[in-house]
Amino acid sequence: MELRRARPSDSPAIRDVARRSLGASYSLDPQAITSAIEEWYGEDRLAAMLDDPDHVLLVADHAGQVVAFSDSVVAAADTATLLWLHVDPAHRGEGIATDLFDATRDELERLDVMNLRGRVLAENTEGNDFYDQRGFHQIGTDTVEIDGESYIENIYAESEQWGREAVDTPDGRTVYVDHDNHERGSKATFHVVFTEREGDDKYGYFCSNCNTLALAMDSMGRIECESCGNVRKPVRWDAAYM
Repeated sequence: MELRRARPSDSPAIRDVARRSLGASYSLDPQAITSAIEEWYGEDRLAAMLDDPDHVLLVADHAGQVVAFSDSVVAAADTATLLWLHVDPAHRGEGIATDLFDATRDELERLDVMNLRGRVLAENTEGNDFYDQRGFHQIGTDTVEIDGESYIENIYAESEQWGREAVDTPDGRTVYVDHDNHERGSKATFHVVFTEREGDDKYGYFCSNCNTLALAMDSMGRIECESCGNVRKPVRWDAAYM
């Protein structure tokens, strides 16, 4: 088994592995899976990922056939998030997920990224157990939309959460910046802001580049800080581990 960086020629196999993995791991309608594949694994999307130095896309190559892949993105100078880890159902139970996870960690460490986070749909019991068995802590939840339906996903980190910091909005309202829940921006990370210290209702984002609240979002989920121009583009989050 060879664990290596993905190549453009791997694109069809990556889509096929994702399709098989989603079909085996979730009770999704076939049309929903097809829509997800088109949105998340399209040719242009994969090409952009391969060209992005902040993306780490690894594949498990078995005798010239891609049977699994992982996709991680560097969200901050020292933190990355494991977005995807899919294994073809025909090759599950062979330890490929563990080997690929370890290879991903090693590759990120070579990039001087020491903190790893992961996201997995709440209904994926084996995926959540995968993190638990490796000593990760659940630090929050988020939602993801698949073919028009929302699903809960759990967020994991290797260390305990740092917590939420109270900040005041321009109109005098108190909201809470979640230092454990952040996403990549063009200049610096965006932290998710919640309306309550313990609640799940989102207020917006906090730009760590200029320490201001960023609320402007277009229909595609693109956020731009009006103060410094820091931009956060939407990224598809999910993971399926077997």
